[in-house]
Amino acid sequence: MQPLNRQTAQISEQRPVKVIQFGEGNFLRGFVDWMIDILNEKTDFNGAVEIIQPLDKGIYKLINGQDGLYHVVLEGIQDGKTTQETRLISCVQNAMSPYADYEGYLKLAENPDLEFIISNTTEAGISFDAADASPDTTSSSFPGKLTALLYRRFQYFNGDSDKALTIIPCELIEKNGEALRTTILQFAQHWNLPEAFSNWIEADTIFCNTLVDRIVPGFPKDTIQDIQQEIDFEDNLVVKAEPFHLWVIEAPESVQAAFPTNKAGLQVKFAQDLTPYRTRKVRILNGAHTALVPVAYLQGLRTVREAVEDETSGTFIKDAIYQEIIPTLDLSTEELNQFAKDVIERFQNPFIHHELITIALNSVAKYKVRVLPSVLEYQQRTGQLPQRLLKSLAALILFYKGEYNGQQIPLNDTPEVLEFFQAAWQKESVEETVKMALASEDFWGQDLNQINGLTALVTAEAVALQGAENVQANTN
Repeated sequence: MQPLNRQTAQISEQRPVKVIQFGEGNFLRGFVDWMIDILNEKTDFNGAVEIIQPLDKGIYKLINGQDGLYHVVLEGIQDGKTTQETRLISCVQNAMSPYADYEGYLKLAENPDLEFIISNTTEAGISFDAADASPDTTSSSFPGKLTALLYRRFQYFNGDSDKALTIIPCELIEKNGEALRTTILQFAQHWNLPEAFSNWIEADTIFCNTLVDRIVPGFPKDTIQDIQQEIDFEDNLVVKAEPFHLWVIEAPESVQAAFPTNKAGLQVKFAQDLTPYRTRKVRILNGAHTALVPVAYLQGLRTVREAVEDETSGTFIKDAIYQEIIPTLDLSTEELNQFAKDVIERFQNPFIHHELITIALNSVAKYKVRVLPSVLEYQQRTGQLPQRLLKSLAALILFYKGEYNGQQIPLNDTPEVLEFFQAAWQKESVEETVKMALASEDFWGQDLNQINGLTALVTAEAVALQGAENVQANTN
């Protein structure tokens, strides 16, 4: 088996660096770099990526040891069929650490071919740190490092508007582009940088809000030997991902022209407002996860795939999606149905072992954000209550009893939530417990008992679930 590098892989082409990428982790390499590699193959994009390791410790040396090469292995279900595909990624030209060579890092800003900054530095990555004292030393925060890089570019090109960059953050926070712009301007003020620089950032630099969606489990340690035998390379940077991918980018048309994913068949949507797509993802993908967990878990199932393929819980969640969630959304029926179909296939992915109990973390807060908006919107639009989504709420209340059918449920939530339900289940009847749970404005932002018919419906579902528990206990 050969070591993986450009000589052994017989890759000699050199492309101009058009992208600086903050983050060397599995997600960016299995999502963004995978797309850029396809762009290079199928369009005239012709761009290489320079990876910046945003933390002091990381894998930039390992990446350089393989000359930036690695494989992405896609495994999942598409159009009802199991699919497996392996791609050698060659768009990464180099990786570096600002902590090891800060001046070398800043000189990247002087590259006239540079067009894009892409990042994924965790949800906490876009934040201001007053301890980052100057652009002359390595900042600990990602926005501090980026501000210093942009300031070097501003100085080197004398504030030329044509040399301003497009910033595309992938951090999982709402309006991530706007948040990053605000933080950079905060650093500019903190460091007393020229007003002209702040004007250049505000007027000429494009900050895109984005939504990203792909499950990237990362390095496949359980099957790596088989993969290496198949590719005939010793690749220590293999990234495993699902086939599904979606990147929604709020940006002017000029960005789409410079980043022509539409010509490469990639699922990248450029939009003036990504809010409908975020709502779609939260309510269909995340909402279905959250609604499914307590129902399927109380039924005795333990993984997402089991739950979706089970006749009872599978029918429950599909009907909830198509009959109760989709009617609350404003995108086209075709788009919504296709996304729902993709979601079900993703849930059925035989290569991803997704435990229901891991999704159950902080389920009360998740239900409020992911499911309750669909309940309220459905009631407003139809004048009726969504029975399946409220069955999920009943199951959730029963789930938080911490025990079902003689088995302990390993609840994972804040002490306040756990203590609340411990007290609620001391009530003399299920009816009283349900009423107490629905009344918690701390949980739901309102007293759900005030919604006509909701208390009776949730109580009836909870009583039925408890009856099913008693039947199972007697059978056992």
